[in-house]
Amino acid sequence: MPSEAFSPVHGHSARPYDWVGAWSGKRAELSPDRVGLVDDTTGREFTYADLDARANRTARLLRTHGVEDGERVAVVSRNRPALVDLFFACGKTGGVLAPLSHRLAPGELGELLANVDPALLVVEAPFVAAVDDALASVDLDATVRALPAEGEQEAAVDYPSLLEERPADDSPVETADLSMDDPALFLHTGGSTGVPKETVLTHGGLLWNSFNTITAWGLREDDTTPMVFPMFHTGGWNVLTLPLFHMGGTVVIAREFDPSEVLRLVESTRASVLVAVPAVLRMMTEHDDWETTDLSSLRFAKSGGGPCRDAVLRAWWDRGVDLSQGYGLTECGPNNFTMPDSWPREKADSVGVPAMHVDARVVDDSGEEVEEGEVGELELASPHAADRYWGNEAETRETFGPTGDADGGWVSTGDLVRVDEAGYYYIEGRKKNMFVSGGENVYPAAVENALTDHRKVEEAVVIPIPDETWGRSGRR
Repeated sequence: MPSEAFSPVHGHSARPYDWVGAWSGKRAELSPDRVGLVDDTTGREFTYADLDARANRTARLLRTHGVEDGERVAVVSRNRPALVDLFFACGKTGGVLAPLSHRLAPGELGELLANVDPALLVVEAPFVAAVDDALASVDLDATVRALPAEGEQEAAVDYPSLLEERPADDSPVETADLSMDDPALFLHTGGSTGVPKETVLTHGGLLWNSFNTITAWGLREDDTTPMVFPMFHTGGWNVLTLPLFHMGGTVVIAREFDPSEVLRLVESTRASVLVAVPAVLRMMTEHDDWETTDLSSLRFAKSGGGPCRDAVLRAWWDRGVDLSQGYGLTECGPNNFTMPDSWPREKADSVGVPAMHVDARVVDDSGEEVEEGEVGELELASPHAADRYWGNEAETRETFGPTGDADGGWVSTGDLVRVDEAGYYYIEGRKKNMFVSGGENVYPAAVENALTDHRKVEEAVVIPIPDETWGRSGRR
């Protein structure tokens, strides 16, 4: 039989499906009374039926502001339920959510806003002044709406309230005809020029990342997590939030999190999974409540965003929590690695092995794969990898290849790694930070890790300086 007979009638990614942007309604049908979101700041709980109803109201509002067919909604806010409303509502209308960091300087924020070019800009009250400063430097034709600072002293704002403007009608809306190739979320990440880049994440990419995370980490519908990452960051959405929403789990958010609050929430919510950066995990172990907090509900914890020192890992193990290191990259989903069941503790310095639906390789400067144990650049390929930055062709070519298809599917991460004989990957540092001293490659992260293993060293940074003898040497 000719091979053409096996060709699909259409590509699954390009075909429109009714559910692509409307899966909050599907989740509400399956588990309407299950709590999907808890706002710890106000104490409010939202079932999946609540979340879909709020999304329908928000979608009606978005359409009045022209948010359809790929138009963007930019948001400058701390973590709050309105961001989830906007995410699900954008899916229903065909819009794209672009959360922006409230920590950026007005100049940086202005550049991002000019790049995103939103039809609607939503600003939480405490950040209106900074956004006004940013808007003064750019030519932007966007409707601006405010989010009140719930539970806090109200800030005077000149913009109408998004929440008050939403219609009361929460019945199902007619959803946009979307494929899995359509953009769903813009998340910004650091740029080589210092200007953040907007990574374009598709509906299919979000879905595949959820599949990979659920299968790699064994997520369950009864899982609960305190979500400690900001929602302008990939950690705020794709690390656990969207995978748990797909499963029907529970995500707890708050405007701000500190280590004591995380400890309190782990105990009070009987949290079963936790993902945090190494600094937060370390500060939790150093808190006065560390030894008395009940951590028995945690099935596992993950460290991401940088190397986690051995002393922190052991402190969690001593409390009976299976803490391991992970690896994430905004451009790749971000969840790409996992620890196998009953992984050996001597592999604790690694980020594990590639997840079920991820290909990984290690290459030299010429793009050739290196031998086992040699250090090279990590490249990743998966159905949840992005293929471009928004409005940035130069950075797109550098990361994803000259045609924007990642050199045949491979994304250049910029991270240096090695792979051991068992297939475990170890992060050695950033490619651009490596320097040569006396003819040897020096990886600052390795030196920093050695320094911070000392109990009297809190943080360490190693940078190269010119040296007459060695060419370059590290200075801490």
